[in-house]
Amino acid sequence: MNLHEYQAKQLFIKYGIPTPVGYTATNRSEAKLAAEKIGGPVWVVKAQAHTGGRGKAGGVKIAKTIDEVQKYAEDMIGMTLITHQTGPDGLPVNMVYIEPGSEIDREIYLSVLLDREQEMISFVASAAGGMDIEEVAEKEPEKIFKIAISPAAGLMDYQVRQLAFGIGLEKDQLKQFSLVINRMYILFMENDASLIEVNPLIVSKTGEVIALDAKINIDSNALYRQKEITTYRDPSQEDAAENEAAEHELNYITLDGDIACMVNGAGLAMATMDLIKLHGGEPANFLDVGGGATSDRVAFAFKLILSNKNVKAILVNIFGGIVRCDLIAQGIISAVKEVGVSVPVIVRLEGTNVETGRSLLKESGLEIITASDLTDAAKKAVAVVVQS
Repeated sequence: MNLHEYQAKQLFIKYGIPTPVGYTATNRSEAKLAAEKIGGPVWVVKAQAHTGGRGKAGGVKIAKTIDEVQKYAEDMIGMTLITHQTGPDGLPVNMVYIEPGSEIDREIYLSVLLDREQEMISFVASAAGGMDIEEVAEKEPEKIFKIAISPAAGLMDYQVRQLAFGIGLEKDQLKQFSLVINRMYILFMENDASLIEVNPLIVSKTGEVIALDAKINIDSNALYRQKEITTYRDPSQEDAAENEAAEHELNYITLDGDIACMVNGAGLAMATMDLIKLHGGEPANFLDVGGGATSDRVAFAFKLILSNKNVKAILVNIFGGIVRCDLIAQGIISAVKEVGVSVPVIVRLEGTNVETGRSLLKESGLEIITASDLTDAAKKAVAVVVQS
């Protein structure tokens, strides 16, 4: 689960990480009140959306008068912010965050994340702050410094010094940097985060180390024990189909392709998508309907899949272990009739009563294409899309 910048900064303040104190606004009047509370002479108006690269997309503006604060807030609220991370559809901006301007001497990149390659939590820092870290990694990898934290020992002082000296901080700033690093680590651990990113972490003209930006991602699998943080969720920033699927206890992720997948079992779903790619197709989604693929659940899954206008074919891949294949076939037939599916449906069944299930599909009178195995199903799905 992603947090907005203003929410992440609330956590920063709670944990004692130096950051500018600002206020949210959802309209012109609230923007004026926020600017007056902060005081001048310079304010920063930031669109609140779950994406990076906001500045390049017009989502961050520097205002030198209260009138400018109001104008920028009015321009941003209600806009759809499109960045290199959001894709062409963008994300809605329902509020802005207004904070005082800062006098910047240096910009630094700093993050703590779950490092799957190292199988540890790692800090990443770079002297090239304020830029896309991916661009820095590609063009100037020598500017990126990383430390991996042993789960047994925790964050060590010598590691903090390694990062600080690696990015060229002076001794006067080491104590402040150490405070930021240590409190970020505590925040990360106590809140089940998967990423905390500050870009930029600045050294001000007066020598203070301040988190000017804040991005926090929380591990969704741990939300059951993070009750307060679950209240930070903003459904407007999430895929509507994925939210609806979650309400029906389905595991669904929207993808960019045109062959929809309906599978029971996460591993089988991954294998199905791999085979579609192998044979030249592009999966439109990941969808695990679970072990109990009932008629109602299959019907809802079809509706969910067809809400994606890019879908040109549906590949149903069900292993009948817990539920018999004949019952699954009846559920598919009922669902196709109920939903009124207008794109080709390719079905691969395997397991208990599979022959009966295949016979039911063939005799249904519906335009359902049966497949003998998964490879056959993937090839047929790709073929019907190519022909369409």
